[in-house]
Amino acid sequence: MNPAKRFEIFSRFRAANPHPTTELEYTTPFELLIAVLLSAQSTDVGVNKATRRLWPVANTPQKILDLGLDELKTYISTIGLYNTKARNVIATCQILVDQYGGEVPRAREALEALPGVGRKTANVVLNTAFGEPTMAVDTHIFRVSNRTKIAPGKNVDQVEMKLLKFVPKEFLQDAHHWLILHGRYTCVARRPKCWNCIINDLCEFRDKTPAPDGLVAPDAVPPVALPAA
Repeated sequence: MNPAKRFEIFSRFRAANPHPTTELEYTTPFELLIAVLLSAQSTDVGVNKATRRLWPVANTPQKILDLGLDELKTYISTIGLYNTKARNVIATCQILVDQYGGEVPRAREALEALPGVGRKTANVVLNTAFGEPTMAVDTHIFRVSNRTKIAPGKNVDQVEMKLLKFVPKEFLQDAHHWLILHGRYTCVARRPKCWNCIINDLCEFRDKTPAPDGLVAPDAVPPVALPAA
């Protein structure tokens, strides 16, 4: 993998999806923060089903505090680990009310100090709500980065640092959305859909998956002449 390949990879992602964003449904930084907090080890689809019921009733820190822990649980009980997440949401809302006037802070240190909020969640909020070029490495990004060799690393921290270093600056703002979506729908864990991948000729995964029997692969993107690694 070299800079020219990486540039072409992200150029194709941008051409296919010029304005990517999270699949979590939100309208404010607070809604995004809570949705991401709830999404740990859960699907965005499952979180959206819960928050579609919750947001019309309580979509600010004070309203969720007024709702109370037990009532909050009834809205998110379909989400995995909902008991722990409910306690974290209540504790986070209390801090936001007491220390930040009910607003979501824009500082990483302040975000990561909130209960249930780690580096990945903070990166999502900083990027998606506040427009900072952060890299929120989840299981999808970790897999895609290693499998394609865009930014291989032994853990999420290594992958994050390499992505921040290697992704061309003009793509950094949207890069983590493209990589998540690519991992969620194309470069899936068990059997990647290499035969239907727009970066197939650039990816350095050796054991590319052929098209299933009876299915004709779409026309591939014409190979691009790139400098050798």
